Amino acid sequence: MGKQTASLTFALLAATGLAAMVPSCQQQTWESVMTAGQEAVRQGNYAEAEHMFQVAVQKAETFGREDRRVAVSLSQLAQVYAGQGKHAEAEPVYLQALKIYQAVHGENHADVAATLNNLGVLHRMYGQYAEAEPLLSRSLAIKERLLGPNHPDVALSVANLGQLYVAQGQPAKAEPLYRRALSIKREALGMSHPEVAKTLEDLANVLRKLGRSPEAVALDLQAREIRAKRS
Repeated sequence: MGKQTASLTFALLAATGLAAMVPSCQQQTWESVMTAGQEAVRQGNYAEAEHMFQVAVQKAETFGREDRRVAVSLSQLAQVYAGQGKHAEAEPVYLQALKIYQAVHGENHADVAATLNNLGVLHRMYGQYAEAEPLLSRSLAIKERLLGPNHPDVALSVANLGQLYVAQGQPAKAEPLYRRALSIKREALGMSHPEVAKTLEDLANVLRKLGRSPEAVALDLQAREIRAKRS
């Protein structure tokens, strides 16, 4: 975005032809617009969600262009773009949110870590592995400093890094990461949590790629048992 930061809201609205719809939201607060956008996401109405989060950006900017609420609005908008496969739209919006979070909080904050993680996942999804790895690694390092090594949110970042290595065809690098994520989730969430089942399945997939099918079958069985108990 660079020099276009000052016209971010106009660009977002004009690009989708929604600028004329903004007056209908003018009486709403930033909080109510954000809530409406989140509800639209839950309902799968992504066009409406885009519109509401674009309006939320506009409203948040009235508090100051580097107000945290601007970054929150941008982050939600970027997630809606990413969820629809709109990489070109999502990346610059995430980057602008990251810039604001860093200005508001400094480099070591949960908001910064979350945005780095989201950017890393976005790059991984589009095969941009060289760009993804430093973002995911940096996010993980921040979370470890803030939360300690055994927090569930750390496990999420560990697993995302493992998924990157799987996508790159490096299952041997992914295995210890998935094992670490599994250990954290079992300790923090309990042995029968759905996230434990998911990580067991992810690890089983890695083991198959490494030619260790019997171990993979055993892990898949554990995952099925967990899911059966919760169904």
